[in-house]
Amino acid sequence: MMTASIGQNVLVLNRLWQAVHVCSVRRAFTLLYAGHAHVVHEEGDSYQTLNFEKWHDISQDYCGADVVSTVAFKVRVPRVIVLLFYDRFPKKEVKFTRNNIFDRDKHTCQYCGKVFPREMLNLDHVVPRDRGGQMSWENIVCSCIPCNTRKGNRTPSEAGMRLLRQPKRPRWRPSLHVTFAKASEDSWRNFLDLSCWHVEVG
Repeated sequence: MMTASIGQNVLVLNRLWQAVHVCSVRRAFTLLYAGHAHVVHEEGDSYQTLNFEKWHDISQDYCGADVVSTVAFKVRVPRVIVLLFYDRFPKKEVKFTRNNIFDRDKHTCQYCGKVFPREMLNLDHVVPRDRGGQMSWENIVCSCIPCNTRKGNRTPSEAGMRLLRQPKRPRWRPSLHVTFAKASEDSWRNFLDLSCWHVEVG
Protein backbone atom coordinates (compact mmCIF):
# COMPACT_ATOMS: atom_id res chain seq x y z
CA MET A 1 0.00 0.00 0.00
CA MET A 2 1.30 3.46 -0.88
CA THR A 3 0.49 6.62 1.03
CA ALA A 4 -0.41 10.07 -0.27
CA SER A 5 3.31 10.90 -0.11
CA ILE A 6 3.72 9.24 -3.51
CA GLY A 7 2.22 12.37 -5.08
CA GLN A 8 4.97 14.67 -3.80
CA ASN A 9 7.87 15.97 -5.86
CA VAL A 10 11.58 15.24 -5.49
CA LEU A 11 14.37 17.59 -6.52
CA VAL A 12 16.95 15.96 -8.81
CA LEU A 13 20.60 17.08 -8.85
CA ASN A 14 23.14 16.13 -11.47
CA ARG A 15 26.50 14.60 -10.59
CA LEU A 16 27.89 18.09 -9.93
CA TRP A 17 25.09 18.78 -7.40
CA GLN A 18 23.31 21.25 -9.68
CA ALA A 19 19.51 21.19 -9.76
CA VAL A 20 18.34 19.92 -13.15
CA HIS A 21 14.89 18.40 -12.72
CA VAL A 22 11.89 17.69 -10.51
CA CYS A 23 10.46 14.19 -10.59
CA SER A 24 7.76 12.15 -8.91
CA VAL A 25 8.42 10.05 -5.82
CA ARG A 26 7.78 6.94 -7.91
CA ARG A 27 10.46 7.96 -10.41
CA ALA A 28 12.88 8.84 -7.61
CA PHE A 29 12.52 5.39 -6.06
CA THR A 30 13.04 3.78 -9.46
CA LEU A 31 16.32 5.67 -9.89
CA LEU A 32 17.42 4.82 -6.34
CA TYR A 33 16.56 1.13 -6.56
CA ALA A 34 18.32 0.81 -9.93
CA GLY A 35 21.48 2.36 -8.49
CA HIS A 36 21.35 5.45 -10.72
CA ALA A 37 20.92 7.91 -7.83
CA HIS A 38 21.49 8.38 -4.11
CA VAL A 39 19.40 10.22 -1.56
CA VAL A 40 20.86 13.53 -0.38
CA HIS A 41 20.28 13.47 3.37
CA GLU A 42 20.85 16.51 5.55
CA GLU A 43 22.69 15.84 8.79
CA GLY A 44 23.08 19.03 10.81
CA ASP A 45 25.16 21.44 8.71
CA SER A 46 26.33 18.84 6.21
CA TYR A 47 24.93 16.38 3.68
CA GLN A 48 25.52 12.71 3.13
CA THR A 49 24.48 10.52 0.23
CA LEU A 50 22.76 7.23 0.82
CA ASN A 51 21.98 4.39 -1.55
CA PHE A 52 18.60 2.68 -1.48
CA GLU A 53 19.59 0.06 1.11
CA LYS A 54 21.00 2.61 3.57
CA TRP A 55 18.02 4.92 3.04
CA HIS A 56 15.68 2.00 3.69
CA ASP A 57 17.55 1.17 6.90
CA ILE A 58 17.37 4.65 8.42
CA SER A 59 13.72 4.92 7.36
CA GLN A 60 12.74 2.21 9.84
CA ASP A 61 13.29 4.57 12.77
CA TYR A 62 11.49 7.49 11.11
CA CYS A 63 8.13 8.49 12.59
CA GLY A 64 6.98 11.17 10.14
CA ALA A 65 4.02 10.92 7.77
CA ASP A 66 5.96 11.24 4.51
CA VAL A 67 6.62 7.55 3.92
CA VAL A 68 5.78 4.99 1.29
CA SER A 69 4.57 1.78 2.92
CA THR A 70 4.44 -1.73 1.55
CA VAL A 71 3.34 -4.95 3.22
CA ALA A 72 6.94 -5.75 4.17
CA PHE A 73 8.49 -2.38 5.02
CA LYS A 74 8.28 1.39 4.85
CA VAL A 75 10.63 3.86 3.17
CA ARG A 76 10.82 7.55 3.85
CA VAL A 77 10.14 9.81 0.86
CA PRO A 78 13.38 11.53 -0.18
CA ARG A 79 13.30 15.29 -0.79
CA VAL A 80 16.48 15.50 -2.88
CA ILE A 81 18.35 12.90 -4.91
CA VAL A 82 21.64 13.16 -6.81
CA LEU A 83 22.27 11.34 -10.08
CA LEU A 84 25.49 9.34 -10.16
CA PHE A 85 26.26 9.46 -13.88
CA TYR A 86 24.68 12.65 -15.27
CA ASP A 87 26.64 15.93 -15.24
CA ARG A 88 24.84 18.02 -17.87
CA PHE A 89 22.05 20.56 -17.75
CA PRO A 90 18.80 19.73 -19.55
CA LYS A 91 18.49 21.49 -22.89
CA LYS A 92 15.79 24.03 -22.13
CA GLU A 93 15.45 27.47 -23.59
CA VAL A 94 14.05 30.45 -21.74
CA LYS A 95 10.29 30.38 -22.21
CA PHE A 96 8.81 33.27 -24.16
CA THR A 97 6.42 34.61 -21.52
CA ARG A 98 5.20 37.98 -20.33
CA ASN A 99 7.06 37.70 -17.03
CA ASN A 100 10.31 36.67 -18.72
CA ILE A 101 10.18 39.69 -21.01
CA PHE A 102 9.76 41.87 -17.92
CA ASP A 103 12.74 40.08 -16.38
CA ARG A 104 14.87 40.41 -19.52
CA ASP A 105 14.17 44.16 -19.64
CA LYS A 106 14.56 44.49 -15.86
CA HIS A 107 11.08 45.97 -15.44
CA THR A 108 12.33 49.03 -17.29
CA CYS A 109 10.29 50.77 -19.97
CA GLN A 110 12.40 50.48 -23.10
CA TYR A 111 11.33 53.94 -24.25
CA CYS A 112 11.50 56.26 -21.23
CA GLY A 113 13.98 54.21 -19.16
CA LYS A 114 11.94 54.27 -15.95
CA VAL A 115 11.45 51.21 -13.73
CA PHE A 116 7.87 50.21 -12.94
CA PRO A 117 6.05 47.47 -11.01
CA ARG A 118 4.67 44.73 -13.26
CA GLU A 119 1.08 45.90 -13.01
CA MET A 120 2.09 49.21 -14.61
CA LEU A 121 3.89 47.61 -17.57
CA ASN A 122 2.71 46.48 -21.00
CA LEU A 123 4.26 44.52 -23.81
CA ASP A 124 4.85 46.54 -26.95
CA HIS A 125 5.34 45.32 -30.52
CA VAL A 126 8.28 47.34 -31.86
CA VAL A 127 7.03 46.70 -35.38
CA PRO A 128 3.20 46.70 -35.12
CA ARG A 129 1.43 43.44 -35.87
CA ASP A 130 -0.45 44.88 -38.84
CA ARG A 131 2.95 45.75 -40.37
CA GLY A 132 4.07 42.13 -40.06
CA GLY A 133 5.61 42.42 -36.59
CA GLN A 134 6.00 39.07 -34.88
CA MET A 135 5.26 37.99 -31.33
CA SER A 136 8.92 37.18 -30.66
CA TRP A 137 11.86 38.03 -28.40
CA GLU A 138 13.23 40.29 -31.15
CA ASN A 139 10.04 42.36 -31.55
CA ILE A 140 8.52 42.60 -28.05
CA VAL A 141 9.70 45.01 -25.36
CA CYS A 142 8.64 46.09 -21.91
CA SER A 143 6.78 49.41 -22.04
CA CYS A 144 5.05 51.61 -19.50
CA ILE A 145 1.42 52.47 -20.21
CA PRO A 146 2.03 56.17 -21.08
CA CYS A 147 4.80 55.29 -23.58
CA ASN A 148 2.74 52.47 -25.02
CA THR A 149 -0.17 54.86 -25.53
CA ARG A 150 2.06 57.51 -27.05
CA LYS A 151 3.64 55.08 -29.51
CA GLY A 152 0.30 53.63 -30.55
CA ASN A 153 0.22 51.61 -33.74
CA ARG A 154 3.47 53.07 -35.08
CA THR A 155 7.12 52.19 -35.21
CA PRO A 156 9.41 53.96 -32.71
CA SER A 157 10.85 56.19 -35.43
CA GLU A 158 7.38 57.17 -36.64
CA ALA A 159 6.43 58.08 -33.06
CA GLY A 160 9.66 60.02 -32.51
CA MET A 161 10.76 57.55 -29.84
CA ARG A 162 13.97 55.62 -29.35
CA LEU A 163 14.52 52.17 -27.86
CA LEU A 164 17.02 51.90 -25.01
CA ARG A 165 18.35 48.72 -26.63
CA GLN A 166 17.35 46.38 -29.41
CA PRO A 167 15.37 43.42 -28.05
CA LYS A 168 17.09 40.04 -28.33
CA ARG A 169 16.51 36.47 -27.37
CA PRO A 170 18.29 35.88 -24.03
CA ARG A 171 21.55 34.01 -24.51
CA TRP A 172 21.63 32.81 -20.94
CA ARG A 173 20.20 29.33 -20.49
CA PRO A 174 18.48 29.27 -17.12
CA SER A 175 18.87 26.70 -14.42
CA LEU A 176 15.84 25.05 -12.91
CA HIS A 177 13.10 27.19 -11.42
CA VAL A 178 10.39 25.75 -9.24
CA THR A 179 7.62 27.20 -7.18
CA PHE A 180 8.32 26.09 -3.64
CA ALA A 181 5.84 23.76 -2.05
CA LYS A 182 5.34 23.53 1.72
CA ALA A 183 7.47 20.58 2.71
CA SER A 184 10.04 20.98 -0.06
CA GLU A 185 10.97 24.59 0.58
CA ASP A 186 13.64 24.20 3.25
CA SER A 187 15.19 21.02 1.89
CA TRP A 188 15.47 22.41 -1.66
CA ARG A 189 16.53 25.95 -0.84
CA ASN A 190 20.30 25.35 -0.74
CA PHE A 191 20.29 23.76 -4.20
CA LEU A 192 18.31 26.37 -6.14
CA ASP A 193 19.10 29.82 -7.44
CA LEU A 194 16.01 31.79 -6.45
CA SER A 195 16.75 34.42 -9.09
CA CYS A 196 16.51 31.97 -11.98
CA TRP A 197 13.88 32.33 -14.67
CA HIS A 198 10.61 30.47 -15.05
CA VAL A 199 11.08 27.40 -17.20
CA GLU A 200 8.90 24.39 -17.59
CA VAL A 201 9.83 21.58 -15.30
CA GLY A 202 10.06 18.40 -17.29
